[in-house]
Amino acid sequence: MKKYLYTALITTLLFLVAGWFDLFAFADASPDSTGAYGTWISLIPPLVAIGLALITREVILSLFAGIWVGALFLVGFNPIAGTTQSLDVMIDALVDADHIAIIVFSLLLGGMVGVMSRSGGTQGIVDVLEKFATTRKRGQLFSWFSAFFIFFDDYANTLIRGNALRPMTDRLNISREKLAYIVDSTAAPLAVSAVITTWIGFEITQIQNSLANLAETTTDAALATQLQAGADNAFIIFLHSIPYLFYPILALAFVLMTIIMRKEFGPMLTAERRAYSGGGVIRPGSMPAADTSLEQLQPIKDKPKLWYNAALPVLSVIVVAMYSLYSTGASALEPGESGITSIIGNADPFAALLWASFTGCAVAIALAVFQRILTMNQALESWVGGMQSMLMAVIILILAWGLGGITGEIGTGAYLASLLEDSLPLALLPGLVFFIAAVTAFSTGTSWGTMAILFPVVVPLAVAMGAGVGFAGGEHYGILLGSVSSVMAGAVFGDHCSPISDTTVLSSMSSACDLIDHVRTQLPYALVIAVVALIVGELPAAFDWIHPIWGLIAGLIILYGILKYFGEDPESVPES
Repeated sequence: MKKYLYTALITTLLFLVAGWFDLFAFADASPDSTGAYGTWISLIPPLVAIGLALITREVILSLFAGIWVGALFLVGFNPIAGTTQSLDVMIDALVDADHIAIIVFSLLLGGMVGVMSRSGGTQGIVDVLEKFATTRKRGQLFSWFSAFFIFFDDYANTLIRGNALRPMTDRLNISREKLAYIVDSTAAPLAVSAVITTWIGFEITQIQNSLANLAETTTDAALATQLQAGADNAFIIFLHSIPYLFYPILALAFVLMTIIMRKEFGPMLTAERRAYSGGGVIRPGSMPAADTSLEQLQPIKDKPKLWYNAALPVLSVIVVAMYSLYSTGASALEPGESGITSIIGNADPFAALLWASFTGCAVAIALAVFQRILTMNQALESWVGGMQSMLMAVIILILAWGLGGITGEIGTGAYLASLLEDSLPLALLPGLVFFIAAVTAFSTGTSWGTMAILFPVVVPLAVAMGAGVGFAGGEHYGILLGSVSSVMAGAVFGDHCSPISDTTVLSSMSSACDLIDHVRTQLPYALVIAVVALIVGELPAAFDWIHPIWGLIAGLIILYGILKYFGEDPESVPES
């Protein structure tokens, strides 16, 4: 009861504070208005949602509170109109074509997992892995390495691995929080830094458009030529920026370090000790984002538990997704374009994932029915049960997208981007961009949205301040690369920390972990990595003190030292 009182009290207090500042100017707000659009007040709705979620652990109520507060700003503080506006925002989020694709993909994948579980395929996988993943360390290592088999898309990586690995990690008494962390911190960092992923087309297009638009508007003919040359070689700029992706690369390495060294700290240490000591893989009283206890998901007794009834559907998802990415990308190529990177960059990832998940469902049902493990009626019941287990996460996703829509309407991203417009020393730009990108992604819950907001601001600003003159190999080229990579790295970092991020929700859903428990255990690790990345990576590389490779090496050494001296083995008995 106290949670709900806290929620009502804090929301009411913020409402009164907002009224004090006469924020009903939002009723006529627009990007061109002179009202409160794009001011610091626009941070209030995401802060309400995030703060309440962390305090009360009531995610759905907290997200709706954030949407409602933002809606009040838009309708002149009319509570009835604000409630109506809140519902309209959620409907708008739901009818977005890409959002529908993600929901359907998640539901279909959940249905596939339901059939795999009911037919005994998941249990068969667990039985096979018992021969290899005999310890907690080996189980976590297998979970980490599995990321590289589904590197091409962060959504597919998250959903497939979490659902497939959960039975194994449960058997080994690995906490759901640790599984969610492994899944989350190896999905987006891999997708943003690998060359052949569904992210690359978006990233290259953002770089290219930013430079091309600047070339069209500048009055300096020589600079315009250089800018256009940079736009034509946006892929090369992206490749050169990869060593500057300090946070994603260090995040991937840090997950592996915690596994090999068997060291944890903070809330993750508590969670791992609880799981290892038999206190449960989830916190007592927690609310997992997916319900795996449904009767339709339990294997039928006296039926064979065959590993390939789970392996073949998952393999079919991967194969069809890769083929679909290739086919949609190849058909969308412009004249003169070629190469696998261009093909993947032009692909339609949402269509590919939908076809792949549907194929996985069909393969799972066909295997179960043709082997007479399940009747068609039982297979369809388990399929529906699997989708039903995803209902909580789908609701959270819709609310998170709705909050993202509200932050867009009141100019949260525009305000954060405007902070970069003040003059500052050129070498500090990459570090400041990383911070602004992180705050933007944390507040809006989207890494792609953050990149879309900041790339058109950061690239022209960096060039105007003298970065990238002559481009490849030119003066201050490293500043331009650092600024570009900081947008991507900061977006991933903020996304990792935010309870309203779609990938955070999907990681919790696939791992059947409480969303806030996942955020609380991952947050200290993400913050430590970000601070190290900023101190030994972003700033030294920008000042040209060291090559970025040396910054990565220094970061790895520091993170190793932090784990060694501040981490503890969760399997050891703590001193009284």
